[in-house]
Amino acid sequence: MKTIKGPGIFLAQFAGDAAPFNTLAEITKWAAKLGFVGVQIPTWDKRLFDLQRAAESQEYCDEILGTVRAAGLEVTELSTHLQGQLVATHPAYDTMYADFAPAGLDAKARQSWAVQQLHWAAKASWRMGLTAHATFSGALAWPFFYPWPQRPAGLVEEAFAELGRRWLPILNAFDEVGVDACFELHPGEDLHDGATFERFLDEVEGHKRANILYDPSHYVLQQADYLGFIDLYHERIRAFHVKDAEYNPTAKSGVYGSYLPWIERPGRFRSLGDGQVDFSGIFSKMAQYDYPGWAVMEWECAIKHPEQGAAEGAPFIQKHIIRVTDKAFDDFVGAGSDKEKNRRILGLD
Repeated sequence: MKTIKGPGIFLAQFAGDAAPFNTLAEITKWAAKLGFVGVQIPTWDKRLFDLQRAAESQEYCDEILGTVRAAGLEVTELSTHLQGQLVATHPAYDTMYADFAPAGLDAKARQSWAVQQLHWAAKASWRMGLTAHATFSGALAWPFFYPWPQRPAGLVEEAFAELGRRWLPILNAFDEVGVDACFELHPGEDLHDGATFERFLDEVEGHKRANILYDPSHYVLQQADYLGFIDLYHERIRAFHVKDAEYNPTAKSGVYGSYLPWIERPGRFRSLGDGQVDFSGIFSKMAQYDYPGWAVMEWECAIKHPEQGAAEGAPFIQKHIIRVTDKAFDDFVGAGSDKEKNRRILGLD
């Protein structure tokens, strides 16, 4: 068994224009002081990282790694959540997603830009010695997730076939450099639970680089079995967001949220330890199944200040990381291996 690496922190929700959140050197020093030992870097934020330079320049990647290591940290993964979203988007969301890409691009140009970004992300991850990458799948079928009006026969199948066609060359690019593409299964994405991930796997022929970023908070909001999920899909889990959530339905509102703001929704994200997620159970299963990667805090909470959430997050994760054992608890009564003795015990001699 492997001891999970961590605690790490996803920097996306903390980056900003004010110090210490506006440069990689300063934000990593801030994270280190809180007790984090790894950082997941958002590749769309030029204040912290230049993805094209990283793809093209080993010298630049070495500079990034040097900056992070100078703070006493490691890079856990790179993230292309925003770019991955644009690999496949339904036209209903074109206007809202326009800000995810450079200004002035139409929908087709944004999709091409996103694909290029993912190819760069594969190469940059390789240059930095990383083995996993965090992203979103995008969505063509999401506007039709509820089956009313009745979906025409073949609609969902065609959506996933197209999703597979778009992602297969990207997955091949990740395979060429030995990096896993880890899809965060998330509402708003066509890949948002185990069933949709399996459907996607069928379309990409079970591609070995199509893997999962596991985030239990999204299963709480969907009211799915997040512990059983690990039992089913542990071989594909290659990244891990440690994020809390709660679900408190009322007579007025349930899993769909009623268009309410986050503070009023029955299902909402919380800072670590403030929600309902059974992290002891999760970390136990991750250790049991030999999860090879990092435990990375993603902070999202409608109540608590992010800096308080970050300060509490590192010790919370550290407390839950299990130092796995290298021996059985009852070894002290072991008697070694003796074939003849075993046969006598079984009454075979």
